[in-house]
Amino acid sequence: MSNLESPPGQRQSYAREILGEGLFSKLESSKVLVVGAGGIGCELLKNLVLTGFGYIEIIDLDTIDLSNLNRQFLFQKQHIKKSKALVAKETASNFNPSVKILAHHDNVKDPKFGVGFFQKFDLVMNALDNLDARRWVNRMCVASNVPLVESGTTGFLGQVQPIIKGLTQCYDCTPKPVPKTYPVCTIRSTPSTPIHCIVWAKTWLFNQLFGEDDENEEQELDKAVADGEDAAEIDNLRKEARQMRDLRTSLISWSNEEELRSSAEKVFRKVYKQDIERLLSMDEMWKHRPVKPVPLDYDNIVAPPNPSEADGQAASVGPGAEEAEKGEVGATQGSSSGLKDQRSLSLKENVELFIQSTVALAKRASASPTEPLSFDKDDEDALDFVAASSNLRSKVYSIEEKTRFQVKEMAGNIIPAIATTNAIIAGMLVIQSLQVLKGAWQEARYVNLSRGTNRLLTSLKCEPPSRDCPVCQETYVPVRLNVAKVTLAQVIETLKKPRANKGGEEDGSGGEGGLGMDPELEVSTYEASRLLSDPDFDDNLEKSLSQIGIVNGKVLSVVDEDGGKANVNLLIEEDDAMGEGQVGLPEAGRLPDLLDKAPKVEERKEEDEDDGFVVEEVDKKNLPLPPSATRGKRKRVGEEKGVEVELEGKKRELENGHEQADEEPDQPSSKKLKGDENVESRQDQDVIVLD
Repeated sequence: MSNLESPPGQRQSYAREILGEGLFSKLESSKVLVVGAGGIGCELLKNLVLTGFGYIEIIDLDTIDLSNLNRQFLFQKQHIKKSKALVAKETASNFNPSVKILAHHDNVKDPKFGVGFFQKFDLVMNALDNLDARRWVNRMCVASNVPLVESGTTGFLGQVQPIIKGLTQCYDCTPKPVPKTYPVCTIRSTPSTPIHCIVWAKTWLFNQLFGEDDENEEQELDKAVADGEDAAEIDNLRKEARQMRDLRTSLISWSNEEELRSSAEKVFRKVYKQDIERLLSMDEMWKHRPVKPVPLDYDNIVAPPNPSEADGQAASVGPGAEEAEKGEVGATQGSSSGLKDQRSLSLKENVELFIQSTVALAKRASASPTEPLSFDKDDEDALDFVAASSNLRSKVYSIEEKTRFQVKEMAGNIIPAIATTNAIIAGMLVIQSLQVLKGAWQEARYVNLSRGTNRLLTSLKCEPPSRDCPVCQETYVPVRLNVAKVTLAQVIETLKKPRANKGGEEDGSGGEGGLGMDPELEVSTYEASRLLSDPDFDDNLEKSLSQIGIVNGKVLSVVDEDGGKANVNLLIEEDDAMGEGQVGLPEAGRLPDLLDKAPKVEERKEEDEDDGFVVEEVDKKNLPLPPSATRGKRKRVGEEKGVEVELEGKKRELENGHEQADEEPDQPSSKKLKGDENVESRQDQDVIVLD
């Protein structure tokens, strides 16, 4: 009898023997949340079901792409364009049918996945590919006091970090490097920054049209049909592959200039109109994303309607004529700088540059059909093609466009995803999760996977929380209220009421007890990075929470303007039974203490007794700023669109990229990565990691 055919008890006999009856029983009864079903997530889910975990929920927003199949082994070709979470659940359930798996094809940052959702789990395990989501999950776990095991990989490197509030550093206790790697799913379908578009133009579109051809693709599709895979989906893949091959052939096999230009125009229509329209037809992909792409109409851009016809045709122009004309004015004005590479191009100019560079590259490719072209940033035609292609894609997705010079700087290298790295890190995730579930935090370890050292795997004791962490050193308070019947001013007023005595009448259940904040304290309020109020901006104070977008699952942050007290984060739990103006706080005995903010290390000068030189000691930490931290610019809710208020404070300059595929391994604060001093010299190397 095979393992898959064995009864549940016999199937888990080895795991039960190795782990012991007590720990194995705990696994069977524990509830685990896995966030991410990509490279690490697939390996992790397989490990969990085979180890004996009894209840697993998994969240992932992405759909399966052809490029995932070489390492995300829970997926096959018939699953392409389907939900990663749903397919991962279906496949992993076959390994151990006795495990209950609940899948969510959703965004983990959706308000419904708030603190109340996280509190029902015994453990959360991160297998994410972007910094923003990692920080969100970390914050939710800190707020709900649920253990988190964080992980990430980049090429041959990886790390695992156990996190529990009050005992270990959280994810934001140490500064994170600027993200320089990006997931392929983002590049191919849902870009959000200029570098995503640049990588797409350089590594995908350029290679499809002029790079080395994949001769094995057709054979793989034939084998898939023979193996009984979804024939309809295989036909779709054949159609897409044929379209790109046909376009490539037409670019190389041309008889005159007019025919060649027509082929270049067909490429434009496919990638900026037809492909975008096909993506828009996938409703699930855009259900939880705020911005949808807008197809570009070639004819309307290069030949906009006459002014007399504009009224009748404006609706069909889309991002065409009117924007192109506006862009041309700006481009003409900007051309006075005199440098071609540093001038911003209009939409129409980008289209013309795309056609010109495609024609130029096609001529070179046709001259030597057996020698594929490769991208070189010093190749004028190749750089023109990538600059124009990326800016047009940015236009489609409403992303900031870049100059040719900036594109040249940002074009970088590719770090391939390594399936074995994901497998090792997934194994370490499970090992550390066992320590967490046992409550043996003294045995939990920060695990680092690296190459070029004597040891492939190293482990360190988890360090205590950083006193100045902007996440785990803040106060979190669950509040019950009716968001339609409570104003922002009433919430602040409740927080400034005296605390109820333990066992007293004011237990907070009806909104009577307060949090005990100083009534004279000047505070600002935020929802994420959105400023709701401050001492000089009171437009929203008399509005209900629902009117300013504070609903169930949101976090309302209250910030001491003087910086003396740690921020108070209110975890909104909507309760329709609560009355007008009532804010329900926890019982007096369960109210968290208001914390003082850790003093910052001030710059100071010390006299060196030996030589008299002055030594400056400066705090070099550059911790990620939360919504509550000082900002250079804050956008106020309720003001006219585009109006920003300049406030005093430190302005942080963020780079365009916000995502990275299985982030570069972090190190505990006491252990610096070798070569840290060279970080600045590596800033021009943007990379894409296949997660």
